[in-house]
Amino acid sequence: MQSGKPLEAAIREKAAELGFVACGIARADAAPRAGERLHRWIAEGCHGDMIWMAERAHQRESPRALWPKVRSVIALGMSYAPRHDPLALASVGDHGRISVYAQGADYHDVMKRALKALGRWLAETGGAELKVFVDTAPVMEKPLAQAAGLGWQGKHSNLVSRAHGSWLFLGAIYTTLELDPDAPGGDRCGSCNACQTACPTDAFPAPYRLDARRCISYLTIEHKGPIPEEFRAGIGNRIYGCDDCLAVCPWNKFASAAAANLAFTPRAELTAPALADLLALDDAAFRETFAGSPIKRIGRDRMVRNCLIAAGNSGDPALLAPVERLLDDPDPVVRDAAQWARARLAGG
Repeated sequence: MQSGKPLEAAIREKAAELGFVACGIARADAAPRAGERLHRWIAEGCHGDMIWMAERAHQRESPRALWPKVRSVIALGMSYAPRHDPLALASVGDHGRISVYAQGADYHDVMKRALKALGRWLAETGGAELKVFVDTAPVMEKPLAQAAGLGWQGKHSNLVSRAHGSWLFLGAIYTTLELDPDAPGGDRCGSCNACQTACPTDAFPAPYRLDARRCISYLTIEHKGPIPEEFRAGIGNRIYGCDDCLAVCPWNKFASAAAANLAFTPRAELTAPALADLLALDDAAFRETFAGSPIKRIGRDRMVRNCLIAAGNSGDPALLAPVERLLDDPDPVVRDAAQWARARLAGG
């Protein structure tokens, strides 16, 4: 450490150098109610097909349930604040809407590299044992980020930052170091219910509670089977994720696109893709189109299913021909979506 600088200050400085715009510290036991809320959410079935949430719930309960040696959690945030209105394509029916977070490089890769670099530095500087996590491990990043002072979990259940709005990717470092914790973030949603009323599929049974089974992000990304018909019209032209509840949050007025990591700069072909082009994708073309993107993990069939739902909602007769070419697709879920889209476009 330089000239007696406290380790906590040095961690924040190094984190900023590596591209993190938010960094806070919490004790490993700083979010005691997170496990209780998780088990209630799972018991209500709100996790849908995300079986891994239930299978590893015992490890998600608290950092020490996953790693008994952890003493402190370093919560980190990397900005992907958009330069353009995420809702701008809502009325452009023949183009698909991809969630802002997925229009650039895969955040798993970008965050993991930065977290590992910070971890190596911390191990050398503080002589600590540590583990780094981003999204794929049984870690409850949002309550830990709130405990570490990065913001608070808003009524849409995502983290909200006073400085960066709703546009933060979250990661965590568990360490055996005893670090001085930051003050937790306080809830500043007040009486605002913009995120609740913006949801087109009524995925919020109450403020601060999300039923994933009704959420467009879940339906278009995690759900593998046919999308329930009651939600298809509400999906509109969203083909991967949904930004509505995040985009309407008033705290976004403080978020600056200049703070966004350049790795998340949108790729031109993902900002407003034509549905007709995506409906023509085979497996090889899908992999080529979405190489280096988080979208690649859902595979061609799920993406084409989503595009068929969007085509059925478009009202554009020019999409009828590409839809009909998929009526005999090898995948039964794609065939189902094609039949539905054809009926909508043909007026039947």
